[in-house]
Amino acid sequence: MAVRARLIDPATAEILDDGLALWFPAPHSFTGEDVVELHLHGGAAAIATAARVLGGLTGSRHKFRLAEPGEFSRRAFENGKMDLTEAEGLADLVDAETEAQRRQARRQMAGELGDLYERWRAALIGALAHFEAEIDFAEEDIPPDLHKRAVDEVRAIACEIAAHLDDRRRGEILRGGVSVAIVGPPNAGKSSLLNRLARRDAAIVSATAGTTRDVIEIHLDLAGFPVVLADTAGLRLSADDIEQEGVRRAKVRAEEADLKLAVFDGAVWPARDAATEVLIDADTICVVNKIDLVAVPVAPLIGVSAKTGMGLDALEAALAEAVRARFQPTAAPALTRARHRDALIECQAAFGRFLAAQDTALKTGTPELAAEDLRLGARALGRITGRVDVEEILGRIFAEFCIGK
Repeated sequence: MAVRARLIDPATAEILDDGLALWFPAPHSFTGEDVVELHLHGGAAAIATAARVLGGLTGSRHKFRLAEPGEFSRRAFENGKMDLTEAEGLADLVDAETEAQRRQARRQMAGELGDLYERWRAALIGALAHFEAEIDFAEEDIPPDLHKRAVDEVRAIACEIAAHLDDRRRGEILRGGVSVAIVGPPNAGKSSLLNRLARRDAAIVSATAGTTRDVIEIHLDLAGFPVVLADTAGLRLSADDIEQEGVRRAKVRAEEADLKLAVFDGAVWPARDAATEVLIDADTICVVNKIDLVAVPVAPLIGVSAKTGMGLDALEAALAEAVRARFQPTAAPALTRARHRDALIECQAAFGRFLAAQDTALKTGTPELAAEDLRLGARALGRITGRVDVEEILGRIFAEFCIGK
């Protein structure tokens, strides 16, 4: 419900503002609590005065203070309105700078990632319930195939998690930006090319070889994808200690980059720089700069002129296609954070121990250790979404097997 309201200082009867008051009763608000929103005129003085008056109110059971960073989202999580992955998706949505980041964050905020992890966890709890029943209620009439069914369930989940982890860190990279390193010999025009792609003078351009000593980064929105483009030092042997360090950093950056632009000097084409060729792999786009000076064809490499802008559209299209091919969102939700990956790796390790121990458990009839590995795997999954509940296991045992009627 929204109503127009005058805000009045109870101490002085002064009218502070004329705005809207919105009432969100629990449990349907964002946090799951009773919430009132005051929509005021946006001036800093009006907001500061309202906050001051609210903070100074006495004689009420309510105490008002400014919210801590993330407090509303935390309250929503604590009241069961969202899980941790959805809260992280909300944070990513706030920080999203490109369309691809927005889409990924929106999917996570909508619960797609959390639903996937919860499906695995629920299946794992079911398998664990079978083991707990076998351990604690061995005298009861337990179906003899429960053990095999539980093992098959865990093996299927383990395969899904392995496929989920084998994603080349697509979701994590999309959150932070696709790293693209520009590499090549001195004076090939790498800095000029960076400036052309950035559409501003981000790097110093000089005819003097070795001008670029350190890595220079710019952030681009390329066809809706976030790209961190890095200009690096020219690759060559040098007696200058500072330039040597720049070359070392260039090579490190090239090794760590998701994609590389290998730039060759068109002024000496078709001669190709050996130090640059060593860095070429499947994630490299090869470019010949200064094609306004080239007398012979450069195909299949992409020819550009950072000076005139010739060929820049083709280069941007090729770079956008390379990024899209590697980081285009898929039907399955993407793993977006290192903490998710760490928990899944821990879960995977527990599954490995569980599956490796099955022959021993079947022969000795002591499945307690195997059940403990399942429990550790379930806890690792639960930490991702923030839902860890031992009582669920007991609930499943008594609900499914009707033990102790």
